[in-house]
Amino acid sequence: MTDDLFLNPTRETYDIVAGSYDAFAPPIVEDLHDRALLTTFADLVQADGGGPVADLGCGTGRVTTYLAEAGLDISGVDLSPEMLAIARRDHPGLRFSLGSLLELDFPDGGLAGAVAWYSIIHTPPERLPRVCEELFRVLRPGGHLQLGFHEGDRRHHRTDGYGHEGFSLDIYWLPLDRVGELVRDAGFEVLTKVLRDPAARVPQGRVLARKPA
Repeated sequence: MTDDLFLNPTRETYDIVAGSYDAFAPPIVEDLHDRALLTTFADLVQADGGGPVADLGCGTGRVTTYLAEAGLDISGVDLSPEMLAIARRDHPGLRFSLGSLLELDFPDGGLAGAVAWYSIIHTPPERLPRVCEELFRVLRPGGHLQLGFHEGDRRHHRTDGYGHEGFSLDIYWLPLDRVGELVRDAGFEVLTKVLRDPAARVPQGRVLARKPA
């Protein structure tokens, strides 16, 4: 696994909060907007013939489970061993493995789809081109990518949350257009860009893209 320094505090933070994380994260089925976006992603993957899909930065497996129930052959990957332990306990029928967005353990073109749902937000912006290149590498031609992230242009440092204190975590709010550019620069076709709740305290961005066939 890559040894980028930002990975250590990210891993340590999610190991600390793993036990209480789900209590603060509402189920996907309760959010009609995101449910529609993720269902569209699943439909596109299946319309293109299906195949292996990865939920990258899967945490405790909320999105993994939702997409599995939507019919995808999906596995989860996460940086935090404690988050993965809970995912395996709560979703024993699914596959979960340890990994980093910067160095994915998938062959070139090995995936029909990939989701990175709030997992790019802990990557320093200067490292995001590498992440996008890795996502492009692991997707097969015609494969689809769905990203979710905090929209904006700032770094937010947290030392408490999810019922815990004393950790150190950077969260990057990313401009929607900039994420679209990064994805295009890596070789993807951008299909949809969505800005959710623009007047909210923390607006949300969504990008759906496709690797050219």
